[in-house]
Amino acid sequence: MTLQRLLLGILAASLVPAAAAAAENTIKIGYPMPLSGPASVYGVPVVKGAEMAVKEINDSGGVLGRKLELLTRDSKASADEAVRLARELIIKDSVDFLSGTLTSAEAPAVSTIAKENKIVFMAPTSKTIQLTSPANLHPYIFRLASNTDIDGRTGAAIIAGWKEVKRVATIAPDYAYGRDAVAAFVDYIKKARPDIEIVDQQWPKLGQSDFTPFITAQMAKKPDAVFCDVFGGDFVTLAKQAGPLGYFKAINNRLADAGEVGTIDEAKALGNDYPYGIWSDAYDPVIWPENEPAAHKAFIEHLKAYTNEKYASGWAIMGYASIFALTEGIKKAGSTNSDKVAKALLGLSFDTPIGKLTFNEKTHETGMGEFWGQMVKDDRYPFATMKDPKYLSQGPYTN
Repeated sequence: MTLQRLLLGILAASLVPAAAAAAENTIKIGYPMPLSGPASVYGVPVVKGAEMAVKEINDSGGVLGRKLELLTRDSKASADEAVRLARELIIKDSVDFLSGTLTSAEAPAVSTIAKENKIVFMAPTSKTIQLTSPANLHPYIFRLASNTDIDGRTGAAIIAGWKEVKRVATIAPDYAYGRDAVAAFVDYIKKARPDIEIVDQQWPKLGQSDFTPFITAQMAKKPDAVFCDVFGGDFVTLAKQAGPLGYFKAINNRLADAGEVGTIDEAKALGNDYPYGIWSDAYDPVIWPENEPAAHKAFIEHLKAYTNEKYASGWAIMGYASIFALTEGIKKAGSTNSDKVAKALLGLSFDTPIGKLTFNEKTHETGMGEFWGQMVKDDRYPFATMKDPKYLSQGPYTN
């Protein structure tokens, strides 16, 4: 009995280093993302996309002979929580890279941590132009997503085309994302249509639960159209409260929202409360009326199977692409050293299900645009869909 225990002890001891070595051999990617609260409408599918990418890559042999390991954490859309988690992931979990974060409050805060620790941070969704402005740009921050300049100016280009519109209002969350997007919108609309007057601007907080005061105050100014950047669960709340008040009817549904409320995720969350007729954007419209690229069709079918959902998410593509962008950088560098990977990412081109993207060497951005279209009711689907989605991008304004 004593000999048996001794042998078992020796065997257990020998397995510990092997298990530790296997764990150390993975390439760890820290991924804080809102998985609860209003922002989780976008955050959860982004993570699903990242998880699917990790599985695909690992199933095909990994990267540099090593498997990827995704360490997901709930940032709760809080900058403070995202910073705490980023530090914990670096110090306690020894991650090789950071990605994730959803909002323009989280990403700039985590970017500071990435700079301090000299670790590559791939931001998949944050849009504030401040994230990669000259004052905040550093070797380790890379943005996959569009930015607020592109958002604001694209929205302005759409509204500028509505010739009958003379009085325009804006409503956006009162933090970097909303402020920066509206500033870009106002700047561009004044150049495109000098005859347009900005008659009202409303600034609800992120996570606003009662939009009624903002809605009624804006309606009192009688705008002809609205540029909106309220997104996620906040737009669900806004739409449900604004509809009965006649907000959308008062402007003949002439509202352009640059906060991805054109995604299936948002449409499903609102159901019949969706304000049909408005214009919005999505990184991936999911449902393409014609000429769907083969790569995209294959991606959507795979995503539906992976998530076991009838309709795929329009946000999953951002998590999916963030992992592939990072792994292409690792492959090019032939290393997981962040200094080498950061240099490899400069000018790097990589494929996505909706086309090729390239990181600008000066701005560390892809200049990614989005698909825009009018949101309509289609009896084939139990939610609003985007009519004739068109890919629009005003270009990489951060040059």
